[in-house]
Amino acid sequence: MTRYSRITGTGSYLPPRRLTNAELAAELATKGVETSDEWIVERTGIRARHFAAPDVSSSDLAVAAAKQALEAAGLLASDIDLIIVATSTPDMVFPSVACIVQNKLGIAGCPAFDVQAVCSGFIYALTVADALIKTGSATKALVIGAEVFSRILDFSDRTTCVLFGDGAGAVVLQASDTPGILASDLHADGKYVGILCVPGHVSGGQVVGDPLLKMDGQAVFKLAVGLLESTARATLAKANLSEADIDWMIPHQANIRIMQSTARKLKMPLEKVIVTVDQHGNTSAASIPLAMDVAVRDGKVKKGDTLLLEGVGGGFTWGAVLLNY
Repeated sequence: MTRYSRITGTGSYLPPRRLTNAELAAELATKGVETSDEWIVERTGIRARHFAAPDVSSSDLAVAAAKQALEAAGLLASDIDLIIVATSTPDMVFPSVACIVQNKLGIAGCPAFDVQAVCSGFIYALTVADALIKTGSATKALVIGAEVFSRILDFSDRTTCVLFGDGAGAVVLQASDTPGILASDLHADGKYVGILCVPGHVSGGQVVGDPLLKMDGQAVFKLAVGLLESTARATLAKANLSEADIDWMIPHQANIRIMQSTARKLKMPLEKVIVTVDQHGNTSAASIPLAMDVAVRDGKVKKGDTLLLEGVGGGFTWGAVLLNY
């Protein structure tokens, strides 16, 4: 019998502190940085984001989202035999956030590791989990995207600090005898490292380089739209499906204009695109599972729907997953 994997539960978590554009603009003004709600909305579609408290880490957000996903799947933490966390903002240099999550869930023994592909991280993590389930190495996996990007923002740079937020999203991926994950497509091109990066590291007890996010917004935008279209088409081709077969597209929530441009290229009505960027900002690896959980709990995404998940991120990385929910 062919072995497949299916998503059986979703969960998400946002820190309680919500900042509207107006509130963020007022805070930035005290630092001599000018911006406004109108400026941010026009360029990005973002109206608010959530920031974690100083004592809250990525693992804390991940655990909260994981517990929701486990409850939705009707499972206990002890049922899980694989944990993969996609993050660019880990609690510490090592060990992985996944190992910390495992401990906080009160379980032990199963493999647990992080995937670092920035905003494409959840797509990468879901593809890896699917492969491990298909080969019989795992049966019930927690796949989580969790970020505290507020910790790596340069609040003197209005072109980047208004874009990002904190949060986590999680899914339970289980072995199944019917297809769930239909196809996936992963890519990277390291020559674009410089257009989106945090070029610092720890050496000799000191931060060497710049530990704050740097982005060439125009370069990222131009690259993103083309790559999202190509990876979507490649994934559909692998599954012998077309754009018309997609019930919902759940893209990485980076910028409403990128999402709209991608939808146009795929000839998809905007009504079929799940949008949470207006309320969450860009939560990097958390954005796709966060948006998916919101859509599931809002009743938009229903059992049997065909979903296209896709993202681009620093690296440059990009990819897509087509699945039957």
